[in-house]
Amino acid sequence: MLWTGRHRIDWLLWYNNFLARRATHQRLSSAIPPRHTVSDYHRAFDAITADQRYLANLDWGEARPGHPEGTVRAHLAEIEPNLEALRPKLTDEEYWKLKLLVHTHDSFKAESKPEVPINDPQSHASLARAFLAIYSDDADLLAMVQLHDEPFALFRQFESKGKYNQERFNALLRAIRDWNLFLAFNIIDGCTAGKSREPLHWLFREVAGKVESRFTESDIVL
Repeated sequence: MLWTGRHRIDWLLWYNNFLARRATHQRLSSAIPPRHTVSDYHRAFDAITADQRYLANLDWGEARPGHPEGTVRAHLAEIEPNLEALRPKLTDEEYWKLKLLVHTHDSFKAESKPEVPINDPQSHASLARAFLAIYSDDADLLAMVQLHDEPFALFRQFESKGKYNQERFNALLRAIRDWNLFLAFNIIDGCTAGKSREPLHWLFREVAGKVESRFTESDIVL
């Protein structure tokens, strides 16, 4: 075939359109969150609980206010029954997501810098998020690990000043997508012998009408 100038122009136009369509498809594909299955979360849990960094941190901690049980290992043993108590209201996928949250949220306190803000790279929340990210790319789970102590921090502001940072609270509302999961986790982590239930009651009152969740104050474990 003899390629004339017209043919070359037509081919270049077609090729440029092809590249543009492919680039658009790639952008749209990258914007779609990855799909996960129950098996993905189960495998991530098995990998995390076999990881030497995780295992090395389990016996960190001494009895202190809010954590009279002392070690991370003891804390996990105390809150696992709370997860089992909620299981009838959970899907299998939610259950394994919560297992991941339970076993990562406090597991890097041994390596963290004390008394730093939640978003500091050396906070136990940031370290836990970075660790979980090795095994899961679920953006909502990663946000929950990062922000798991945010409700209590806001409650403490309210308790001491009678008000709290509304902008910070609104940022939390935007950051978490699955409030079924986040409120379930707060119940699981907040219902221990060393913790008052008042921060949980406060949280449920504050999010009422602002988020959708099948969990309510009646699910708080006494």
